[in-house]
Amino acid sequence: MRSRPPASASRSSSKESDPYNPCVARPWRSIAKRILKTLVAVAAVGFAYVAYLYLSLPDVRRLAGTNPTTTAFMELRIREAADAGRSKFQIRYRWVPYSQVSANLRRAVIVTEDAAFYDHDGIDLTELKASFEKNWEEGQLLRGGSTITQQLAKNLYLSPTRNPMRKVEELMIARRLEAALTKRRIFEIYLNMIEWGDGIFGCEAAARAYFGSPCASLSVEQAALMAGAIINPRVHSPAKPTGRLLRRQQIIIRRMGIKDAPSPAPPPVAPPS
Repeated sequence: MRSRPPASASRSSSKESDPYNPCVARPWRSIAKRILKTLVAVAAVGFAYVAYLYLSLPDVRRLAGTNPTTTAFMELRIREAADAGRSKFQIRYRWVPYSQVSANLRRAVIVTEDAAFYDHDGIDLTELKASFEKNWEEGQLLRGGSTITQQLAKNLYLSPTRNPMRKVEELMIARRLEAALTKRRIFEIYLNMIEWGDGIFGCEAAARAYFGSPCASLSVEQAALMAGAIINPRVHSPAKPTGRLLRRQQIIIRRMGIKDAPSPAPPPVAPPS
């Protein structure tokens, strides 16, 4: 005949397995408190860092009446050239007012880089969400989702590296630019300061380097080539467009609302021998 366990042992076993027993719940409460403390500490550090960034942001208000003469991106290219031993490297840059920028180029850049430029306040949340989802899928930062204002913030003040903290700083500067400047002024500075080739910055220097003419006289086809090159201006030259750049040109022209996009010029035919 099997002996029955003592009643005291049965009660002890029941207490140990009881989830409502304070003795059993105490370890879980301790773990929860540790997790909560960790989250609070991380949030505090994050808040402190954002506050530091905000206090150290550049004063962009002077840009309302003063044209920048250099950018962080220009200085980076100068350092890279020096490190590579390119003693003859120099920045080609010439400022032109907004009124002297071809309307074709203005339209081409808008439809290529930031179609919602005149509708957002520096940050396009729809595009930002799409870029986040794409980067999450790929497991790395591939798509920037940057507006024209964000690109200007990066070019003027930041490094081209891609990391979350630099992105936060870019967003904060972009909001400052939008608060301090008009859309026209932001776009004017952008067109004059972005990289458009090896040592070539701004639309005027680019138009003269690639087409031998001032920016004001750019045709639809030339403007579309220049806008298409922004994605990687040191690889895609409007003077010697790659097949990929020519395809982008056609897409941009169609986005500009020109139904009959001209076909790319055929390659020259060698004379018969």
